[in-house]
Amino acid sequence: MIRPGLAAATTLFFVGHAVAQQPLTTNAAPPPPPDYSKVEIKTVNLGDNVYMLEGRTPGSIGGNITVAVTKTGIIMVDGQFAPLHDKIKAAVAALSPLPIKFLINTHYHGDHTGGNEAFAKDGAIVVAQVNARKRLEAGTTNGLTGVRTPPAPAGALPADTYTNFSKIRLPGRVADLKYIPNAHTDGDTYVWFKTANVLATGDTFTSGRYPNIDFANGGNIKGMIAAADVYLKLINAKTRIVPGHGPVADKAALTEYRAMLVTARDRMDRLVKEGKSEQDAIAAKPFADLDKKWAPTELASTNFIRVVWHSLADKPATPEKKGLLKRLLKRS
Repeated sequence: MIRPGLAAATTLFFVGHAVAQQPLTTNAAPPPPPDYSKVEIKTVNLGDNVYMLEGRTPGSIGGNITVAVTKTGIIMVDGQFAPLHDKIKAAVAALSPLPIKFLINTHYHGDHTGGNEAFAKDGAIVVAQVNARKRLEAGTTNGLTGVRTPPAPAGALPADTYTNFSKIRLPGRVADLKYIPNAHTDGDTYVWFKTANVLATGDTFTSGRYPNIDFANGGNIKGMIAAADVYLKLINAKTRIVPGHGPVADKAALTEYRAMLVTARDRMDRLVKEGKSEQDAIAAKPFADLDKKWAPTELASTNFIRVVWHSLADKPATPEKKGLLKRLLKRS
């Protein structure tokens, strides 16, 4: 399971990932990266020596971070953008002088994995589901914009990967890592700190806002709903949930989020079965009533329509077709 640590990297790759969490309209120019000098790291105490860190910029919120303090070191979930390493490290040091021993990536997007290289250099072991590493290693394309993100430098790749389930144990703390297939991406991990009753979901759950569903890289609204079902069976009314983005949430908020996803899936499924195109779906405004709560902007509304449409309308190659194509290419 353990892979050897790999060489150094640059921060350019991670700045390029800064907009990965928020899809844009096709052919739109990506927005400029945030002014990292203005970012403030806010710490929220979740109890039992577990904390959530938020990195805030004017008009932008990066991926949330979970910090679990143990007797010998820190387990950290996600690392935000590369340029925020020093601010994040200082925020963690204010909680405990112990070293960050493990950095878990909930998925491959740069607003969650940007700190990989720098924290690995500090001595942290970076852990991710195997597909998340593959996406980082190969590079990816944004399904809505066509923007290509190049492969991550070697030093940014997780050194420790797992397939379905893993545990990280440090004295006084156990973190359960579980793979959620084809939800936000095809390499999502949730992290369950059972004794603290804290769940870190990554972007399979975003509090109070529509999620991005990275359909071009394995994401699907059906998997998002399945993820919510897993979480709702796992947690109780007192659980503190660290979402990928947004404020700390509870079971009631997650239940409302799941209901929104189911409504969106069902409405879009009807449009797809009627043969409606992506543009037809956008024109129909099927989520207009949902937008009032979940869409901060018109762009967010449009993009959610698009990712849900692609989740249900795109026809991935079947295993049989993939195998046939492979055989044909081998013969040619």
